[in-house]
Amino acid sequence: MAYKIIYKKRFQAKLFKLLDYLKQEWSDNIANSFISRLQSRLYTLSQQPYIGAPSTVVKTVRSILITKHNRLFYRVKDDTIEVLNMYDTRSNPKKNPYKKR
Repeated sequence: MAYKIIYKKRFQAKLFKLLDYLKQEWSDNIANSFISRLQSRLYTLSQQPYIGAPSTVVKTVRSILITKHNRLFYRVKDDTIEVLNMYDTRSNPKKNPYKKR
């Protein structure tokens, strides 16, 4: 059974910001490649929702790596997956509420 995926506003805002950056600074091909990789990861997540690593701070939150620079945080509730946020792995770890500081 595939889990339904719900996207929170914070994740959507970060995704659109990242895609704008990729299109402006790199190319449409790079942005499309990122979208394809994200869709592939989300499909895998919908099939196997507990594949991600549990958060060290919030026990109900898990994370998966999208690319080597982006990590997606999500929560499983009943038969849905709530995609909460996405963080750049190179950024300041103190800003990430799901990791120990």
